[in-house]
Amino acid sequence: MIASLLMLTTFIVLGLPVAAVCLPWALISGDVMPLYHSAMFVVRTGLRFAGIRLDVAGLANVPPGYACIFMSNHVSNLDPPVLIPLIPNRTSVFLKKSLMKIPILGYGMRLAEFVPVNRSGSVEGAVESGRAAKRVLDKGIHITTFVEGTRSRDGRLLPFKKGPFYLAMETGAPCIPISIWGTETMMGKGSLRVKPGIVHVRFHAPVWPEAIGDREALLLAVREAISSGLPEQMR
Repeated sequence: MIASLLMLTTFIVLGLPVAAVCLPWALISGDVMPLYHSAMFVVRTGLRFAGIRLDVAGLANVPPGYACIFMSNHVSNLDPPVLIPLIPNRTSVFLKKSLMKIPILGYGMRLAEFVPVNRSGSVEGAVESGRAAKRVLDKGIHITTFVEGTRSRDGRLLPFKKGPFYLAMETGAPCIPISIWGTETMMGKGSLRVKPGIVHVRFHAPVWPEAIGDREALLLAVREAISSGLPEQMR
């Protein structure tokens, strides 16, 4: 519980001044980067104070000069704050549309061009999210997605959602598979308690849609890469 309190306190103590200074600047100037970089600093600092250490490998696999789609497995609510600050330059993410309604935080997410997803499963909602994601990629901004669509309860890989692979085939954006583990023991599903520990993150070699040529084959290639970086019991 101490780790949870330290992380939350850090987010509040550092986050409020960042929002007070950087949100107005982003609104006036149209430049969201100071807000984005400051927010990533706050997140990294909060994790550090909570005793969360990172074991990261493979960042050199990210091809420079490309807007990529980062595709990760998902085992804990700690995954996004661990992973997003590691992405080079700037990334957008797919997230629940309801989160955009959170005061201040939701406004910051809209400024950062995060892509809202309607969990109703409607075709119209999926098309709308796909168009928004394509606009983000066209601006040279990465997209990060947890391809299972929800957290795994036991850490084992779930079936992948197909939406990100449609997006990859349509845009040709390189897919960067990511394996993350360790967070499943540090913050379980349905719990707010954070435990200190080591998070393991592996960035795999890019999978290029044009080299695969088929959406299902692309999904299988990404799944195989993610699985290869996980412990045996999580594959």
